[in-house]
Amino acid sequence: MTDFYEYYKTWRDFPIAEHFRSVTESMVAAILQKQRLSVKDFFALLSPAAEGFLEEMAQRSHDLTIRNFGRSVLLFTPMYLSNYCSNRCVYCGFNVDNTITRHHLSFSEVETEAQEIAKSGLKHILLLTGEDKRRASIEYLSQCVRIIEKYFTAVGIEIYPLETEGYRTLVENGVDSLTLFQETYNETLYEKLHPGGPKRNYRFRLAGPERGCAAGMRAVNVGGLLGLDDWRREAFFTGLHADWLQSRWPEVAVGVSLPRMRPHAGKFQPDFPISDRHLVQVMTALRLFMPRAGVTISTREGAQFRDNILPLGVTTMSAGASTAVGGHSRQDADSTSQFDISDERNVPEMVEALKGLGYQPVYKDWQPIGASLP
Repeated sequence: MTDFYEYYKTWRDFPIAEHFRSVTESMVAAILQKQRLSVKDFFALLSPAAEGFLEEMAQRSHDLTIRNFGRSVLLFTPMYLSNYCSNRCVYCGFNVDNTITRHHLSFSEVETEAQEIAKSGLKHILLLTGEDKRRASIEYLSQCVRIIEKYFTAVGIEIYPLETEGYRTLVENGVDSLTLFQETYNETLYEKLHPGGPKRNYRFRLAGPERGCAAGMRAVNVGGLLGLDDWRREAFFTGLHADWLQSRWPEVAVGVSLPRMRPHAGKFQPDFPISDRHLVQVMTALRLFMPRAGVTISTREGAQFRDNILPLGVTTMSAGASTAVGGHSRQDADSTSQFDISDERNVPEMVEALKGLGYQPVYKDWQPIGASLP
């Protein structure tokens, strides 16, 4: 198969809801005795029958995470460069039709923002923009990265999908990781949720992570926005996507994020909310299916919940987050946030929390070739 979409089509029309109901507890119990899981095993662990095995799934997930990642958690923070957007995503605060205050960082503001974040000691930064290619062009982003890499070891992007050459240009300028959420893997629903703008192209977005892998990204992170469609279906296709990428680019660190819908500018309300218990089921099923995959839990989740689920498979957390453009240095920033955050702990508070739970907070987990050691 030439791309993930071809593989996706083999499962797209599969009667998922019917087959979830066909999974029995004895099937789940047998799966939990296996050392390596198949796609069908992963599917079964997302079923209603598996809910009675969450404690056992959690223990196995914890053991696998310790075995592969130790008691360490990588910390990063997002940095919003622009909230101008040309899309009409009904669930996003940056929707072009929303009446919000927009802002776009100048290069001097980018440096000021980077300097402010760097005071925390963090070395991993994630750059985000709305989808407005006039303002957030590849040239603009490349210059931002050249400024930012003076302060951070690792620079990731969470922007609109690019062609392979566009990703390669950013890699050459210092970007090392890509986060690109499909939002929903339900192709029909995707069209309804994206009524206008370039993001409406489902297939182009779906193939973005593989183009990033081909362009030389060190790490690629995928996920669905939980709440837009049935969570079991979304979790299944998220795992399917991550596994497909990992099997074809073993040199790339493939990870999964599990973001849930949060309040934002606009009136959209999710039709498929997912409970804490079910989010734990998703995370542990993913860990058992993909022992080496990173799992990110962002500040969309509250502090207590993030602390509680940390031992169950989490490897990466955001800290000191702001979803407003220039939100770290512009204390009176008047730009609207993309969504509300739940965990407002700053970096020192996160560090203390992690240490108190017996984990090592990691500011820096790799060194670019040719970079000088501190």
